Amino acid sequence: MTILAVTMNPSIDVQYPLDHLTIDDVNRVTEVRKTAGGKGLNVARVLHCLNHPVVATGVLGGYFGKYLQGRLDKDGIKGDFAQIDGETRSCIAILHDNGDQTEILEKGPTLSAQDAENFLNHYRELLKTVELVTISGSLPGGLPTDFYAQMVHIGHEAGVPVFLDASGAALEAALKADDKPDLIKPNDSELGALIGEEVDRTNLPQLTKQLQHPLFDGVEWVVVSLGSKGAFAKHNRDFYQAAIQKINVVNPVGSGDSTLAGLAYATDKHEAPEEVLKSAMTCGMLNTMEAKTGFVDKSKFDEYYAKVTVNEQA
Repeated sequence: MTILAVTMNPSIDVQYPLDHLTIDDVNRVTEVRKTAGGKGLNVARVLHCLNHPVVATGVLGGYFGKYLQGRLDKDGIKGDFAQIDGETRSCIAILHDNGDQTEILEKGPTLSAQDAENFLNHYRELLKTVELVTISGSLPGGLPTDFYAQMVHIGHEAGVPVFLDASGAALEAALKADDKPDLIKPNDSELGALIGEEVDRTNLPQLTKQLQHPLFDGVEWVVVSLGSKGAFAKHNRDFYQAAIQKINVVNPVGSGDSTLAGLAYATDKHEAPEEVLKSAMTCGMLNTMEAKTGFVDKSKFDEYYAKVTVNEQA
């Protein structure tokens, strides 16, 4: 069964590794890595690594959009995007000085009302061929705050569950809509902003109460990262703590996207809640062990899956 991974503001991600970043001077780079970037494309790449059918979608435009589509083709990932007149953005990460990372992120194109309508029509067609949708990342300029809420509603009209990994006003609008996402994945600061309270992710009894806030009524899954300690999740009326073992972290970027891919992967296979969380934690761990962002080594999946423990909370 196919998963649709949506990225509304994709980018060409460029990594420049440097021993030392010298400000106000020339910095020469001998190795450059360019990938099809954006949170939803990381989700698509991880699902592809797991040999699970996936289609990446969103909007692309200009020469950079054609380049990004070419990168997906090279990776063997099916992309089916709506086209816009604006130019797809680039995002630069400078990796320097023993672990520091300096990022330069373009805002991206501003979409017109016609662009929005064209994409939603394209989305409706794609929903006829998929069983689950993941939506990840920020909205590009020009789209209304409730655009993700509209996408959730359209997905449900088609009988397709929608997982939403967003933040800020777009997430809040989706949670205040009549049709709510089937899964959200806020971090502790995003969760606190939603409910207007301080969130201490080490205080699990308090976190249990906070996840019972009326804003989350009707959301099947609320998954909160506990960082190196795993995750805490509400599934309908039940609560779970997922714990992971200490691992050698190479590159943590994209681990949240990989976690979402694991959640979608196991859900699409109709696995039990404990198994869904184990798959999610496994994908998150495997991503951090690789230099490439949004990438997992499937040959290690079973080994690290066995190292995840999930306990239902009273």
